Amino acid sequence: MTREAAACRAVTAEEYKAVFRRHPAGVAVVAFAHAGGLTGFTATSVISVSAEPPLLAFSLAASSSSWPALATTPTVAVSFLADQQDDVSARFATSGIDRFAAGGWTPLPTGEPVIDGAVSWLRGAVEERTPVGGSYLVSLRVLATRTRADGTMPLVFHDRTYHRIGTHSAI
Repeated sequence: MTREAAACRAVTAEEYKAVFRRHPAGVAVVAFAHAGGLTGFTATSVISVSAEPPLLAFSLAASSSSWPALATTPTVAVSFLADQQDDVSARFATSGIDRFAAGGWTPLPTGEPVIDGAVSWLRGAVEERTPVGGSYLVSLRVLATRTRADGTMPLVFHDRTYHRIGTHSAI
């Protein structure tokens, strides 16, 4: 296959996934109160969109069990997990369980749950839910935030494995 032909053929889902497996991402839990209960899920797709005004976005598959609740909730909390919280990430990525039953979270006065011990969290109002492919891109306007000042490091996901960063990994 020539270079030109390779450039013109469609990228397969596996080829695409291979690229993002090699791209490290921070790990967050998106959580919110809805219809008298709590909903939450692990996200590695959280991105900063704008500092002024403060906006962020994340994506969620339309097929996710969390999507029906997220489709109508007005506010969410995003907790950026600490490097020792891989078990929390795994729990919030598991389908068919009560992800909040094991505890380790605290409700904000407005009702959204934040993960105890997270590096930071923010509360945001949903601005847009945009269908993109088989997912939704959800944008939030940040309403409140808190960050730990004790040097706790974030949890990172790379090549389907959790990692810790710190001074040992600095260049």
